[in-house]
Amino acid sequence: MFPAMRILIIEDDEKTAQALATGLAQEGFSATVSRTGEDGFYRLNAEPFDLVVLDWMLPGRDGVEILKTLRAQKRQVPVLLLTARDSVADRVHGLESGADDYVVKPFAFAEVVARMRTLLRRAVSAEPRRKGLADLAVDLDTRQVRRAGQPIELTPREFDLLAYLLRQPGQVVTREMLAQDVWRETSRVTPLDNVIDVHIARLRRKVDEGRAPKLLHTVRGVGFVLREEAPA
Repeated sequence: MFPAMRILIIEDDEKTAQALATGLAQEGFSATVSRTGEDGFYRLNAEPFDLVVLDWMLPGRDGVEILKTLRAQKRQVPVLLLTARDSVADRVHGLESGADDYVVKPFAFAEVVARMRTLLRRAVSAEPRRKGLADLAVDLDTRQVRRAGQPIELTPREFDLLAYLLRQPGQVVTREMLAQDVWRETSRVTPLDNVIDVHIARLRRKVDEGRAPKLLHTVRGVGFVLREEAPA
């Protein structure tokens, strides 16, 4: 139902983390595991995720501290909190700290997935259907693209690529992320790098050629980013 949704699991118990990652992969999600609060928080600031499964008790930076920092930064990524602390006061504290939902250990995997799907449906329905950057305007429902009021004709793949970049404005996305999340192909014998580069080049011509500011940039050796070009 949510193919290639990117899930970050921040859980220090190796057995629990691995079981979650394996189960989520079988359900069609893309799961990344962090074993400490510090590593998890770093990944949250370095990569885009659609949902976080967060253990409360972590070595170093704990789950509630991560939650409070995320919400203070106005980050709205859905967070499902996992914990063995099951008193009413604990539940209230977790939710008031910014968790979207709460599962008590030990838990049934099916319950975790069900709660995740609910949070993801809620996040998708709340997403603004019109997005933009500078004078670029994109309607996700009609799949229309305009720059300075002028229509831009994109292929379906080019539109999906632009929409993906717009969901991460200012964040660098790698070719691996694009292969996984836009092309939905992760098991090819040969990488999609050349195919992705061709599509990026075509999209850049259509969006940026003859226009200012430039919006689609290559970060050499890393990937691509959609942002306004800094003034010279």
